[in-house]
Amino acid sequence: MLIHDGLYSWEGFGGKLKLASGQCRLRIYDLTRDASRGLAHLRPVVVIVSDVPGRRISVRSCAGHVATSVARNFKIDPLRMMFIEYYPESVYGEHQDHVIPERYEAVDFNWTEAGAIQPRWRALRPPLVDAIREMVDAEKNALRGR
Repeated sequence: MLIHDGLYSWEGFGGKLKLASGQCRLRIYDLTRDASRGLAHLRPVVVIVSDVPGRRISVRSCAGHVATSVARNFKIDPLRMMFIEYYPESVYGEHQDHVIPERYEAVDFNWTEAGAIQPRWRALRPPLVDAIREMVDAEKNALRGR
């Protein structure tokens, strides 16, 4: 079940300078609230972040800081959270003939009391990526039907 979908701003470092502050699109799904699935999940909270076009700071460059902020602000147990970066399909070239396909990348962290450190990215593969796409598409369709 989608529990948050919107823009998310995170504070930067360095006081007034707000170095590395930024904004991303944030979607949070809580699989424990979806009774129809009937499954227990090791990481039932799925956090999907993506860059906002035109922003100077990417989610990838601040992954640990964003994950820490999201876990704190939404009171999520980080060990029960799957943190995923989403990159939509991109088309470029003089004749729009080059395509970079969409991708979902899971980011694993070492968690300390200070937060998420040492991010490690891995491409999501079927069947997990298929389940994530299905969940996102189902929510899109439900929102369109309102």
